[in-house]
Amino acid sequence: MKPVSYFLLFTCIYFKAHSQDTLFVYGPGGPQAPVEECARLFSQRFSIPVKVTAGPEAKWIEEAKQKADIVFGGAEYMLTQFALQHPGIIDSTTRDELYKRAAGILVRPGNPKRIRSLKDLGKPGIKILDVNGAGQLGMWEDLAGRQNLIGGIQKNIGGSFENTALGIEAWKRDKSYDAWITFASWHNRLKNVTTLIRLPPAQTVYRGTPIAVTTITNQKDLSLQFIKYLQSPEAHQVFVNWGWE
Repeated sequence: MKPVSYFLLFTCIYFKAHSQDTLFVYGPGGPQAPVEECARLFSQRFSIPVKVTAGPEAKWIEEAKQKADIVFGGAEYMLTQFALQHPGIIDSTTRDELYKRAAGILVRPGNPKRIRSLKDLGKPGIKILDVNGAGQLGMWEDLAGRQNLIGGIQKNIGGSFENTALGIEAWKRDKSYDAWITFASWHNRLKNVTTLIRLPPAQTVYRGTPIAVTTITNQKDLSLQFIKYLQSPEAHQVFVNWGWE
């Protein structure tokens, strides 16, 4: 029999006394898949329902102001921006970091334009999709600046969108887009419409996945325990499976 960690033993006993509670978790669509999978595992193990609501902030912010126990971000600046735009909601003393994810290049299946590197995105005839937000704010410029490619890539940007949901819609609707500089992890959710071109570690950039308990929760202890679970080896593997490191 495998030994049971003190954390899991304590958590199991603690949660049995709170089996009717539900944790409400909100955040952007990027980390939605691994957070939802972890929420299911957590709920199965401890009989604590966890409801994850994710996507563009405008779709859930009013509900979150009334119900949120936890808020996560798709990049560190996103959670900071959220705290600035909605003062008093985030309990800054509980803010923590989960895992990082790398930028990459998504291209059409089979890579018909033979894109192999960031430099190829500055060539004539390449049309780039850009998401100017949702964790990707400044991403392409950070990457291009290292290789003195800003001008060439900027000229090839064919359209910019406020969030990833709009970016995905445009990618699927308009086949003239050849490439999209975004999180490599998005390929895991768009395998049928993308091929991933990975960037060398020395050439890519990373964004974090911040998370925090809210000030309006009446379940702070449970919320902190869920965050602790998200930092466990089991949860980390879930994130790795979805493209995080």
